[in-house]
Amino acid sequence: MPWRNWSLRTQVAIIAGVLTALACVGASALVIHGVRGPAIADLRHKVADRTLVVGYGAEQGMLPPVLPIQPIPAVQVVDEQTGRILSSTPALVGRPRLSRLSPGLGHAMASAEECASATLQDGCALVVATRVPSPRGAVLVYGFDHSVPWYVTPWLLVVLLMGSLAVTGAAAYLARRFVEHLLRPVRAVRDKLAEVTADEPSWSSAATPSQEIGDLATSVNVTLDKLRQSVERQRRFASDASHDLRSPITAMRAQIEEGLLHPADTNWVKTGEALMTSLDRLQAIVTDLLLIARLDAGERIVRGYLDLSELVRTELNHRTRRRRVVLGLEPGVVVSGDRLQLARLLTNLLDNAERHATSTVTVLVRHRNGKAVLEVVDDGDGIPADQREVVFQRFTRLPAGRAKDQQGTGLGLAIAREIAHRHNGTLRLEDSPAGARFVLTVPLLTIHPPDGQPPH
Repeated sequence: MPWRNWSLRTQVAIIAGVLTALACVGASALVIHGVRGPAIADLRHKVADRTLVVGYGAEQGMLPPVLPIQPIPAVQVVDEQTGRILSSTPALVGRPRLSRLSPGLGHAMASAEECASATLQDGCALVVATRVPSPRGAVLVYGFDHSVPWYVTPWLLVVLLMGSLAVTGAAAYLARRFVEHLLRPVRAVRDKLAEVTADEPSWSSAATPSQEIGDLATSVNVTLDKLRQSVERQRRFASDASHDLRSPITAMRAQIEEGLLHPADTNWVKTGEALMTSLDRLQAIVTDLLLIARLDAGERIVRGYLDLSELVRTELNHRTRRRRVVLGLEPGVVVSGDRLQLARLLTNLLDNAERHATSTVTVLVRHRNGKAVLEVVDDGDGIPADQREVVFQRFTRLPAGRAKDQQGTGLGLAIAREIAHRHNGTLRLEDSPAGARFVLTVPLLTIHPPDGQPPH
């Protein structure tokens, strides 16, 4: 199984085990290094003592050709002048001189580790050479013993290996248990989240043992609260959409059924005109629903350089005015945005203003604090302060709006605000001496279009 598919507990346990094993290897190396030095020194003293004992016999002239078996593997006595072998232990009888080691001037003893000559035939040997005077002249007494291996003794190696395995296993086990302890609150959060349903998307966390888990629980609560609000909005949206779609369909069905009940007395031309009115309303609702669905799905913005003043003039020239429109347009208010979406936003604001205006609609475009500002103001009755956010909710139509226009969908202002947000701007209702004052604020383009591209 790939590493990324392993549980966090297993991953941490493996990492802790590997790091502990590396630490144990380093500690074992230090222990072996620290023990091997004294072991070599002890072995050197042991071999040196034996060479001194044999040398004492040579000094007294009591040196037999074959030495008795010694506590060390081998001893060889050599005439320093001629290099002739004078005596040796039984294992070295008949063998040539095994070492050329010689104490320096002013020294009586020298030692070294020799491997190339295979002194003892089964590995390296520690050689100690002692110069001793004798009746025949100075002789060299060589003592040989097996060199201390890198692990010193097998028992030390076994102890270190077993200890390292035990410490490594304990570290991995403790790391796994520690992670399990840390993740216990997370599992509790997970189990609680598994109980959350779309019908009841809410959850309250119990007390948590750490600030981090507490922060996680708080974030989960905030997310679930947003989810609950989203679910409620979707339910309201579905309910309102069903109601608004059902109204024209019901009216159309009633007109057709009435005509079918009395076909001879029905004015089918008038009925067709009534049906067309209902179909127009149905088409408007479906069109707005499709648009807001695309906006919710994150429809890509085709950005371009737009002069808001020119956009207002163009849109007003292409629409039939039901009220007098007063313009206050500053030149050079250039933004980066989607022309079709911003034109739809302006159209929705103008439709709303003309629906509620008594006689005049005012449209202003200007700079303000590095922002491009578009204001659409009507001279109607206005909107109460406590309803200023409500009107931006989907399918929301205040009683005054329903009385003045039965064909509205209740989606125009919601679409306008969504378009504003997608252009990194805001759309809100601000105070006005009379009527409603909608204010759009979007980032002002302070650089020139590339290659002299004019705004459009």
